[in-house]
Amino acid sequence: MSYLPKGELEPEKPDKNGRKPPSQSRIALWIVVSGVGLYLVGSGLYGILTK
Repeated sequence: MSYLPKGELEPEKPDKNGRKPPSQSRIALWIVVSGVGLYLVGSGLYGILTK
C-alpha cells in the first residue's frame, strides 16, 4: 500500500530526445536565482548611472 498517487510512483517518460522535462522545484529554483541575478544587475546599473 502506498500513500502517493499512482502518477508519482511511476518515473516520467522521456521526450523524443531522451530527456526528462525539468521538475517543478528546479523551475522554481531557476526563477528565484534569476530574480536575484536581475536584482544585482539592476542595482549595479543604477549605482553606475547615479554616481
